[in-house]
This record gives sequence, structure tokens and C-alpha cells, in this order.
Amino acid sequence: MIFSGAMAIFEGASAIAKDDVFVTTRNYAYTFDLTGWGWTHLILGILVVLAGLSLFRGALWARVVGVVLAGVSMVANFMWLPHYPLWALTLIAMDAFIIWALCAGPYRRGSELR
Repeated sequence: MIFSGAMAIFEGASAIAKDDVFVTTRNYAYTFDLTGWGWTHLILGILVVLAGLSLFRGALWARVVGVVLAGVSMVANFMWLPHYPLWALTLIAMDAFIIWALCAGPYRRGSELR
């Protein structure tokens, strides 16, 4: 989760720094300003990193917040698809894995069904 958040931070910082790095697709249903999307990804990435760091404490609230933030990140990256498809698809896959891992929970030895 920390790595996914760091990638979102880099994505947001690059969109804020240079709007001309990304390609804008015409006639896309979700058209937004790249600088605004940059700030959105930057803030979302920081929140994901903080939630990832709080998971080390093992708190249940951190897992719930992590699932919610990973879901929001998936939606944000879906809307980011026309600007940088490979990066967005990579982050969508990572967020899906994060949601699965947080919902599956930790494996405890001896808790399997017999």
C-alpha cells in the first residue's frame, strides 16, 4: 500500500509540474484539468501512504480506511486512463490486490479448517 501511494504521489507531482508531459484524449467522457488531477492524485497518494504506515499497528480501522482509499484510488486511476494508460492500469491492479489483501486478513497458524 505504501508503494502504491508513492506511485500516486509521483503521478500527481508530475501532473502538477508539467501539464505537457501527458497526452489529452479528445472526446473522453471524463475531461478534467490535469493540474487539478495532479493535486487529487498527490493528496490521495499521501493519504494512502499514511494508511499503509498505520497498518503496521494492526488496527482494524486502518484496514477499513485502506480498503476505502484503495477503492477511491481505483476510481481516480480509471478516470486517469486517457492520460497515462499503462501507469493507471498498473495502479488499478495494485489497488485491487490491496483490497483483496486487506479483506482477506492475516493468516493465523492453526486457524485453517480441518
